[in-house]
Amino acid sequence: MLVLNFDPFPVLETERLQLVRFEERHLERMFMLRSSDEVMRFVERPRPERVEDVREMLINNNELVQRQEGISWVVELKDEKVLAGTIGFWRMKKEHHRAEIGYMILPEYWKKGLMSEALREVLRYGFDVMKLHSIEADINPENTASETILERNGFTQEAFFKENFYWKGKYLNSAIYSLLEQDPRSYKK
Repeated sequence: MLVLNFDPFPVLETERLQLVRFEERHLERMFMLRSSDEVMRFVERPRPERVEDVREMLINNNELVQRQEGISWVVELKDEKVLAGTIGFWRMKKEHHRAEIGYMILPEYWKKGLMSEALREVLRYGFDVMKLHSIEADINPENTASETILERNGFTQEAFFKENFYWKGKYLNSAIYSLLEQDPRSYKK
């Protein structure tokens, strides 16, 4: 079983990005992210109606980190120091050395390679530091942008579930992608 330690909270850096802990200073932009029709188009989760709803997310994120059950980062451009997106691990299966990854980014940062840059660093952390064996992503198959990011970073489709998710009166499909630590197409390229 994995033994995790997120204390002190790991700050990750790439050439253009700094991945930091979600804090009070990020609430307004997190609200923008999580309430955006464009961003949330393929994310079947309730949208916050006010900034206070996002504060609950902050509390929940901190509790996950304290319990060593999940970790997520705010993605900031080094030169801007404001929230551009989020990325992290949740639904961790410690007994199987596996975690699910999720991510999203504000539309103004789309198609700049930023999420792939953040993803590669978080994969490195997941495999090298957390000692995960495999990482999965569960996406709406209509989200071709997410599919492209995953495939460019070595993930392969592992499963396709027909109408396995019920959201707002409709049954939706799910595509599960995975990446193994030893996969030669992984983050190590």
